[in-house]
Amino acid sequence: MASPATSLPPKPADPGRSPRPSARAWSVTAMIVMFATINWADKALIGVVAQPLKEELGLTSAQIGFAGSAFFFLFSISGAAVGLIGDRVQIRWILFALAGIWGLIQFPLVIAGTFAVLLATRIALGAAEGPATAMANTAVFQWFPPEKRAFPSALVTSGSSFAKIAAAPVLTLIVAAWGWHAGFLTMAVVSFVWCGVWLLVGKEGPYARRAGDADSDSAPGDSETPPHQLVRLPLRDILLTKSFIGALIGTFTVYGLVSASITWIPSYFEAGLGYSRLSSGFMFGLPSIASLVMMFASTFVTDRLADRNFSSRVTRVWTTTAFLVVGGLALACLPFIGVPVAVVAVLVFGYGCASVALPMMNAVVSQIAPAHQLSSTLGIFLAVQNLSGLIAPALVGILVDRAPDPLSGYSLAYQIFGLSILVGGLVVLLLVHPAQDAARVRAKLTAREAAAESHT
Repeated sequence: MASPATSLPPKPADPGRSPRPSARAWSVTAMIVMFATINWADKALIGVVAQPLKEELGLTSAQIGFAGSAFFFLFSISGAAVGLIGDRVQIRWILFALAGIWGLIQFPLVIAGTFAVLLATRIALGAAEGPATAMANTAVFQWFPPEKRAFPSALVTSGSSFAKIAAAPVLTLIVAAWGWHAGFLTMAVVSFVWCGVWLLVGKEGPYARRAGDADSDSAPGDSETPPHQLVRLPLRDILLTKSFIGALIGTFTVYGLVSASITWIPSYFEAGLGYSRLSSGFMFGLPSIASLVMMFASTFVTDRLADRNFSSRVTRVWTTTAFLVVGGLALACLPFIGVPVAVVAVLVFGYGCASVALPMMNAVVSQIAPAHQLSSTLGIFLAVQNLSGLIAPALVGILVDRAPDPLSGYSLAYQIFGLSILVGGLVVLLLVHPAQDAARVRAKLTAREAAAESHT
């Protein structure tokens, strides 16, 4: 009797070397990076329009913070739910549907600009964007072997940086010239354009299913073993590994920093440090430049070390811990710095260091999860991680309103982020052992496959 297909992606002929990614792999990756950039530009837009909204609608900092947090009300729920669907439905169609919905959601606020509509559209947009990061990483991971996924994941994660470096300044100019309504309309048009191009470029990759399944050029449904028929582990066997838990704790604090910054950094620079509105909008991208440099440099080096057979414990865990500890300490020092330009420099450095953890831990999760359960595993991982986005923007708004002056409130908030990131780095060092947990998960899956075979 035929044995079930193994859960691992196709192995290269030479086990010591991975195949070179194809041109198709990089073209799909480029489109997914654009997808991630649009996703984060939607988030960044609330930061760009925060001060104009406060002035036109008479809002407080706490209300703006609440609107930033409202984005995450359904974010994690939808992220986990679509992650489960992603194990059974082609990821390319999920990405197409998500981007189309993003465009449609922008229009109500353009038509009726009120605080109630702002809240409703932010909640709806959050629900539609909740699955984006997990689905984007899953789509990219379909084109690269597990040991080469840190750098592609860094590219996807860099979408947040590209949004703040490139998109935010453009949106700032658009809002300055035509008002905040134009910013939302612009994002709608960009989403629809991406959908059109994705129809031509989007494709499933060779690591999307088990060995023996259809390759990337096969028609949908041609695989020998459809995904819904593959032997599956109970998700608890993956989610309760020490590596999954440690990676989650380490990145939970980082995502809190990212989600708060996307809402508050322009206001921090303007109301806290005294820079002009236009300057603050352009400076929005400075932390992201540091993030890009550190993510690309670190993941490029760790992927090269993996080629030389360094363990993932060395390449991913120790690296992540070092960056989190250094970045956390830098942010914790912000209240003690009195010179605005120095505050910006330290914030930029600390933010960049902390950001390294996101692609590294995404790669760790992809290493321990069976290929055909990667979508659901990443979906749940990022859904729980993203819960920090529900808390962090509102927390900053409350601290700013209650502080004697805006600068004190912002500095205290970022000090809290820094200390929590420092603790998260130590947790990563203690708990995350990717190779060991991957072996345990593989052994459990092999046992279930053997049991399934004995009953056929």
